[in-house]
Parts: sequence; structure tokens; C-alpha cells
Amino acid sequence: MKISKTQEAIVWVVWAMLVPPGIYFAYQYFPPVNADIFSMSAFIIFTIIISLMPIVINGFPILLIQWVSLAAFLKFGLFFEVVLLQIAIFTFMFRLRVGKNDLYRFPWNSIMFFLMSVFSGIIYFYIGGTIGYSPVESIFIPALVYQVSSILVNQVLLIGFYAFLNKKIKLFGEDLKWDFSAMLIMFPMGLGLFYLQYQIGPIALFLIGLPFMSGAMILRLYNSSEQINQYLQKAVEIGHQLTESLQVDEVLQFFLDKILQTLPVEYAYILDVQGDDLVLLRRVENNENKSISLPPLKKNEGISGLVWASGKSALFHRKSDWTEVAKGYMPEDVESVLSVPIVRNQKVRGVLLLASSKKRAYKKYQLMIVDILCSYLGVAIANARHYEATKRNSERCALTKLYNYRYFEDLLSSEFNALKTGDRVCLSLIMLDIDHFKSVNDNYGHQSGNEILFELARRLETLIGDEGTVARYGGEEFVILLPDTSKEDAFLIAEIVRRTIADRPFILHSNLEAERKSLKLKVTASIGVASAPLDADDSMSLIRHADRALYTGAKQAGRNRVAEYVKSS
Repeated sequence: MKISKTQEAIVWVVWAMLVPPGIYFAYQYFPPVNADIFSMSAFIIFTIIISLMPIVINGFPILLIQWVSLAAFLKFGLFFEVVLLQIAIFTFMFRLRVGKNDLYRFPWNSIMFFLMSVFSGIIYFYIGGTIGYSPVESIFIPALVYQVSSILVNQVLLIGFYAFLNKKIKLFGEDLKWDFSAMLIMFPMGLGLFYLQYQIGPIALFLIGLPFMSGAMILRLYNSSEQINQYLQKAVEIGHQLTESLQVDEVLQFFLDKILQTLPVEYAYILDVQGDDLVLLRRVENNENKSISLPPLKKNEGISGLVWASGKSALFHRKSDWTEVAKGYMPEDVESVLSVPIVRNQKVRGVLLLASSKKRAYKKYQLMIVDILCSYLGVAIANARHYEATKRNSERCALTKLYNYRYFEDLLSSEFNALKTGDRVCLSLIMLDIDHFKSVNDNYGHQSGNEILFELARRLETLIGDEGTVARYGGEEFVILLPDTSKEDAFLIAEIVRRTIADRPFILHSNLEAERKSLKLKVTASIGVASAPLDADDSMSLIRHADRALYTGAKQAGRNRVAEYVKSS
């Protein structure tokens, strides 16, 4: 959970004003009863052990210490229980290896446990509860109220904290149900520990604690296997979904989205092998796509370069493990790093690097899952690139490299739809035909004619740029589609096109001569202009009217000129 620097500072200030003074006053008003250094030390040691072995449920570590704190409270009083829970929560936080961005969790959980102890303890004393040995019938109800009140206080504090972060959670949500379910186990264990330690001393902690810890370890192993199965299922699902995407950008974005949802990732980078360089393709930091501006890497340069060179994955649990290996850019707060090669046909095609500000954020089985996902990614990228290349070739003229008639027709239909929905204001079409092109082929050869077509395509692309789309319509005919361009502006552009062609000679080679001499040849073009919705209501009408302007208004009027479509009266 992310909080602002101001909010974090407030949490620390509240902790400093509340917890240390609160512990002091707890000692003054509720000092330890039945103080036994040996027994109290045993409770502290056992608390630390349990805090280092949390139970993991659905991937979330949970501290079940209430049964120990209940027994400690009933025997030694409120002060010792407050101190014991503070030891437990700080040990638990260290066990989780909380990163720099989550340091607020130390003071916040300390505040919560302190207030839980104080409020539930006061309620316990208010309803007549006593400290020390009492018959079970006199202590059962107050102890039960103590446990229930601690759960409710915890939930109220959670709601308050989320409100402080401008977020909401339900009062009677799943967390509360889980807490009460856990209490059904913790409460009898706590009472049992309380009475048993009066009979046999501190050894009672281990007689009850050992089965508890054994159960916790079994649950951890079971949960780990369940997590691996879930990750494997997710990997298969993601793999199938990856192969459905036919655009490289879609494949990369989908893959990163799924990785960010599946693993604790704050920084993610996908790098592509291009010749002798490892080039960045995608860069995501704190769930935001960043511009690609990092220099390429060579083999054995940095973590990614080593993974590329070796073809083996790398897993680092803390900054000190990779500091000497890394080279170039790495966010300052990174601790854990996971890097996997993207392999296809037994060759490294790229590298995935994931990073987190938390220590030991990634486990070995997660490395295995990411390795599987990267295999899917390599195939998906290859398929998408093949599809894009095939699609690009099918849309382009092999000679001029301009869009072809097929692509142009689809684009024109799409633009007309935009015109009808109001996304376009107008649409202009320029159609041009090279004058006397047949004589060029007859006099200099068809290869020379192709040189002119290729050079003309480059001139048109340079001139039009991003203002429109240039396509080869067929033979020596070209079209220029200009979205949101009025007929008057299109006419002016067409005139610039005409002069660009006529005023600059084309350089070609006479392919009909043995020496294939380089020649300069002046070429002209006749151009027609039409616009929609002014001149046409559909795409075919726009093409037909621009073509009519070209032949009747330009060709028949002497060529090397621009003509616009005029409706017949």
C-alpha cells in the first residue's frame, strides 16, 4: 500500500507521541504481577520464535500470537502483554523484510497493537477480570470479552487508517470473519497455556507451542505447493492468451500487465537482442510506462548482459548481492532482482528484468514460473513479428514501398466512417498520374521507369509527412489522402506537389544502353483534387471524382497542371 511522505511522517509522529509514553504509563498503572524473570523470558523467547514463523494463507503471512499474549496478560498483567506484542510486531516486520517504501508499517502496526492491548485490557478490568490464577468459571467470560474486544478494536483502527488514506473498507468484511474464526482456535489455546504453565511452568509453552509450530510448518508447505499450482495454472492461461495477440506492442503490454498482477514487481524491463546489442523494448516503473531512453548493453554488461551471455536466469535477494554485477541504470531503492532470458529455438532473443524495493521479494519457484512465461513470450513475439511483417508486405507496394491499393481502399472506408460519425470534418483526395510515362519506358527501359516511380514515392512521402497518407494506386498513378483538409488547402498542396515533380529533374539510368549512363530527365504529372462531403457521399464517388478531375481537368487541358472536381450543372 502506497502512502505519501506527509502521511508517513504523521504516522511516525503519532507513534512517537503515543507508544513510548503509553508503555511508560502502562508500567506505572499496570505493573507486572507475579513477576518471574525466568517465565517472562520464556514467553519473550517463544513470542520471537512464533513471530519468525508466521502462517501463510493465500500468500499473505499472518501473525497468530493472540493465544500467547492472552496467557501472558492473564498471568503477568497489561504492561507485560503490551511489551510482548510490541516485540512480536517488530520481529514480524523484520521477518517480512519490509522495504524502505513500507517503513510506515512499523509504527502503524505498533500503534495498532498498543491500542488493542490497552483498550481490551481496560475492558477486561472494567467487567471484573483479575490478573493471576483464578478458577476457569470466573475468568472465562472476561477473557472471552478481552479477545473479542481486541478483534473489534483492531477492525476499527483498520477502518480509521484506511480513512486516513482516503480509502474505505467494510466493518464486517472478510478480515473480521477470519479474525473470529482464528479466535476459536486461539482462545482455548491461550486459556490452556495459562492454566498449564501454573502446573508445570514455562515448559507448558513448548508442550502447546510445538504442535502449533508443527501445524504452522505443515500449512506453510501446503500453501507453498498450492501457490506453485496456482502460478502454473496462471502461466498456462497467460501463455494461451499471449499467443492470441498479433501485435508486438499488444503482446509486450499484455505480458507486463500480467506479470505486475502476478508478482510483487515495481520495476519491469523487457530487452531485445538486436545484433550485438541488448536494446530496451519496454520499461515500466511503479505501474507507469516510461519512455525508452536507456543505452543498449553488450554481452556480460550488467545483470541483463550476463543473463544474455550465459542463457541462465539470475535471482538476487538484496542489493549487496548484485551491486558489483550491475552496470548502468538501476533505480536507487531496488533490493530484489529477478532476470530471465527470453529463449526461442534454443537461442536467447531477449531478457526480462524484474525488480522490487523489498528484500527477498522473489522465491525460486517464482523464478521457474517466470521462466515458463518467458518461453511463451518468445514464441508470441516471434509470431506477432511474423504477422506484422506479412501484413506490412501485403499492404505495401514492393517497388515504391508506399501503401498499395488494397490498404488505401480500407483506409478510405475507415476515414469515411469517421466522417459520418463526426470524428472527421472533411476529407480530401489528391490523385496524380505521370505524364507520358509510357515514352519513358519505351525510350529508357522499364527499369528506368521504376527508378522514377521509386524516386517520386520518396518525394511525395517527404512532402506530405504526417499530414496525410501516400499510396500507389496502380501503374504510374498515385493518391494522397488528406484527413480534415479542405478542398482549397488540398488544391494548394497539390500545386506544391506538381511543382516538386516538374521543377526538379529525376536521375535515372538508361537501361537500354550497354554503358547504362546516368541521365537527368524532366517529368511532369497531372493532378486531380476532390473533397468529401462537398463532392462525394461515399468512398468510391470520391475516387471517381478525383480521377475525373485528373483526366478531364488536367490531362485533357494540356497536362502538368492541377484541376479540382466541379459538379456538372
